[in-house]
Amino acid sequence: MSSPAERYAAARRKAAQAAQFPALDEFALELGFDLDDFQREACQSLERGSGVLVCAPTGAGKTVVGEFAVHLALRGRPDDPVPDVDAATPPARRKCFYTTPIKALSNQKYHDLVARYGAEQVGLLTGDNAINGDAPVVVMTTEVLRNMLYAGSSTLQGLAYVVMDEVHYLADRFRGGVWEEVIIHLPASVTLVSLSATVSNAEEFADWLVTVRGETAVVVSEHRPVPLWQHMLVGKRMFDLFHDADAARKHDVHPELLRYTRETARRLELGEGRSAGPGAGRRGPRWRGPLRPDIVDRLDREGLLPAILFIFSRAGCAAAVQQCLAAGLRLTSAEERAEIRRVVESRVTAIPGEDLSVLGYWEWLDGLERGLAAHHAGMLPVFKEIVEELFVRGLVKAVFATETLALGINMPARCVVLERLVKYNGEAHVDLTPGEYTQLTGRAGRRGIDVEGHAVVVWSPETDPRQVAGLASTRTYPLRSSFRPSYNMAVNLVGTVGAEPARALLESSFAQFQADRSVVGLARQVQRNTETIEAYGAEAACHHGDFDEYFALRVAIADREKAIARQGQTQRKAAAVASLERLRVGDVIRVPSGRRAGLAVVLDPATGGFGEPRPLVLTQDRWAGRVSPGDFTTPAEVLARIRVPKHFNHRSPGARRDLAAEVSGTGLDRHGGRRGGRSRQVTGEDHQITQLRTELRHHPCHACPEREEHARWAERRRRLERDTEELRERVSGRTGSLARTFDRIVALLTERGYLARDGAVTDAGRMLGRIWTEADLLVAECLRRGVWNGLSPSELAAAVSVVVFEARRDVDERASLPRGPVADAVDETLKLWGEIEADEAARGLTATREPDLGFAWPVYRWARGEALAKVLGSGHEIDGEMPAGDFVRWARQVVDLLGQIADSGGATTELRSTARQAIAAVNRGVLAYHTSA
Repeated sequence: MSSPAERYAAARRKAAQAAQFPALDEFALELGFDLDDFQREACQSLERGSGVLVCAPTGAGKTVVGEFAVHLALRGRPDDPVPDVDAATPPARRKCFYTTPIKALSNQKYHDLVARYGAEQVGLLTGDNAINGDAPVVVMTTEVLRNMLYAGSSTLQGLAYVVMDEVHYLADRFRGGVWEEVIIHLPASVTLVSLSATVSNAEEFADWLVTVRGETAVVVSEHRPVPLWQHMLVGKRMFDLFHDADAARKHDVHPELLRYTRETARRLELGEGRSAGPGAGRRGPRWRGPLRPDIVDRLDREGLLPAILFIFSRAGCAAAVQQCLAAGLRLTSAEERAEIRRVVESRVTAIPGEDLSVLGYWEWLDGLERGLAAHHAGMLPVFKEIVEELFVRGLVKAVFATETLALGINMPARCVVLERLVKYNGEAHVDLTPGEYTQLTGRAGRRGIDVEGHAVVVWSPETDPRQVAGLASTRTYPLRSSFRPSYNMAVNLVGTVGAEPARALLESSFAQFQADRSVVGLARQVQRNTETIEAYGAEAACHHGDFDEYFALRVAIADREKAIARQGQTQRKAAAVASLERLRVGDVIRVPSGRRAGLAVVLDPATGGFGEPRPLVLTQDRWAGRVSPGDFTTPAEVLARIRVPKHFNHRSPGARRDLAAEVSGTGLDRHGGRRGGRSRQVTGEDHQITQLRTELRHHPCHACPEREEHARWAERRRRLERDTEELRERVSGRTGSLARTFDRIVALLTERGYLARDGAVTDAGRMLGRIWTEADLLVAECLRRGVWNGLSPSELAAAVSVVVFEARRDVDERASLPRGPVADAVDETLKLWGEIEADEAARGLTATREPDLGFAWPVYRWARGEALAKVLGSGHEIDGEMPAGDFVRWARQVVDLLGQIADSGGATTELRSTARQAIAAVNRGVLAYHTSA
């Protein structure tokens, strides 16, 4: 108990704070809970008129600071007089825009603010929804605000505060640049509230904010409101990762956990020699970790549900639910099951029965009623939203999710389980970073509900507990800018402020700020290297003569020998390319090296198209795919011919088996007596090398007994000189790098007629400035050349899909297209892309992504009114049919681009009308109820 004097002093302090920060005092009274220190500090900075950057862990309550900015905007100006009770006019109100990175977060924030302030005070602007856009408080995606700034929208009038929730998204390599565009272009009168996950370079980010936005307070909190306990599940035993908080700070893994995992790994290794059966002598008994149903059951028994179990695979998430159902798991009561069914049925009433069957509705509902669900991007959006709602309400107890959930809406749990510490990033399997681990485990522990949260990593022989300890202890990660100029950005900047001021604006980006800071360290390294080079030069000096001259002869000989070797490789590759171009269907060839070495039959010759020939072949091992010149160390030789059926389906295992048997039946030797050896051509001695060697032997230093010692020092110096030159190039490359890229983009746009020679924006440039897509210049060129004119609505949807769609994984063969106008339009699009790519390569610019044909058939069939089952089955997917969630997402992007075409001044009246018809044709069924959901 505190003394009366202490209570009096505390009351005096509180009264003084209330007098100094009246708006915060009002706001805190409405909250119903005490503010944390970091929340109070950030809100006080805002009320003083400063911008603020808040960095705190997931679930710490950062959004309270953003909501205080809303309160300040609605409260009126600080110097507004307080009106009489009978006053007819309220105090002047200012606007606050609350931006989020994804639509789901925008929708959630909108509903939260409507519940507090009423629907008339709050609006919502996303790609799908426009509700009360002139309200004093508007929630929107960051791209919407960026577009407003470039368009000079009247909605910006009276804007006083912008809240940028999840501002660490500016590190996102696809969309991050939008955050920097907004921060740079916001009027100076706007106060910026930046809310971020805990990053290790918060001060650096804040320093940049000060340079572009003025006074900015930095508030960093490492404290989690709900403590997080880390565990490892080894087989059937659960261990604490750390013995206590002190051990966690020192990264000291629990000794018992280390002992047990080492013993388990040792037993597995010993079993290698004893294992019997087919695998004996090759590898030991495969480690079988705990089954997923057993993990969920254990979490249930230990009171750790609701839980999110992260599995970095869509198929894995779906399989986990099926495994739990097969094991008979049931986590819900009869009352909960009835409520789950009521919620689900109320949300899916608009979906036709045949579509529900295609979407696996009944199996999904069975899982939900048992308290189990998957959550990943391949699911229908309305299904994901239902899972989120039921999980937040505590009706669904265990969700198997991909990592996308960690970046999504607020779905806290009591426990988080990580099945692996490796994920596929779209290109390769990579280890989780400390930042990703923190983001995933940050979901554990619900404020106001749980006393503590729990994170569990499932052990496997590849998982080192010390690696997990490092991930768990490294709570922060650096924020790195992904900003780079685009064509759309260039014309908008030039049109808004002019070419020279636009360059200056780019120089003020966070990307350039970080690049300039890194130059300091590089310059210091250059200086150190220069001093070392001088020392190496002294060691290489020879009293017989000029050793630099002698060493230069040795280098010239080595360079000439490498050039001759490269020339031979080039000739071999040219011969291989020519031989592949001559192949015909049915030719039997031998692939001399690589994983596909052996006999193969040609299914599709490499005729036409861009780049090197890549014929489709079937090997005698039944593998079907495309081979490239890199697979051939010698020219491909036709050894025999066999008949290939006219409509041969290389995806059919049976068809592959039968044809591969015919290849083997030719009796040809798989390796042809040679195994990957390259034929050596005996050539005469090169004249230049002969002359250089003569000069070398007659040089005075050649007779020096310490010649090789001098040469070692000279080689070290040469390598260091080369490294130092690279450092100097990096220094010059980073200094003003964005401005140089901008200049190249401006030059390309001027040559193509989007900018005039005097820097003015042309009509074509204004059209480009209203195209918001990654392939903005390609879309503009298609509009200018009339590529999409004369198409029907369904044909237009298919043709524009190739510039927005991007397959999750590379597929060897090119996707097919609807014949006729669609194929013609896509061929024209590919030609234009080739021209643009050539221009970009000539100027050293990042290439526009090649059009992807994989979504043309699905969206074409959908726009023609065909059934969902047929549409999903027509996707160009490696793993079978296209997931419904992917279909909806890409169809929404096609609709978005069609909407831009419908509003474009660069499109003909007929094309704009067709685009509107195409939007109506696509916005049906799953798209229509997604929009309304």
